[in-house]
Amino acid sequence: MNVGLALKSWFRRTGSEILGWILTIAGIILIPAPGPGTLVLVAGISLLSRNYVWAQKLLGPLERKAVEAAKFGVATWPRITVSFLGGVWLVALGVVWWLSPEIPEFSILSVGFGPELPAHGWGTAIGLWTSAIAAWGLLAYSVVRWHEPRKAKTHSNA
Repeated sequence: MNVGLALKSWFRRTGSEILGWILTIAGIILIPAPGPGTLVLVAGISLLSRNYVWAQKLLGPLERKAVEAAKFGVATWPRITVSFLGGVWLVALGVVWWLSPEIPEFSILSVGFGPELPAHGWGTAIGLWTSAIAAWGLLAYSVVRWHEPRKAKTHSNA
């Protein structure tokens, strides 16, 4: 057995399972954040569905929910605009976290914050920018795939 065939065989089972678990966990974490959480979750579950019956059962409803959410998000131009501006917001937040300005010190539930932003620095900034790029890419795909142009109104002079 040559090395290429061995690596391909390994990835089909072990590598895809590891990647599936990583994407599933990342997707669950990303769902409340702006960005592609649902898509990442569906990608992870789809990889796991190769080896697990429970993942096969979850995949259909997840795919339907993801498509339903995408169609809803691009149904009107105001929704598309707000989604695009969400990406702009992520880019702006990335700049703020990159520059890491000093913030006032305060505490919430006995947890202190300041004078630095939590998780400040280039790592967080790049993560925010990556999310913005992914969100814009998904938005563009969704607009092309599911946005239905508004029908022109016909006026009759009868």
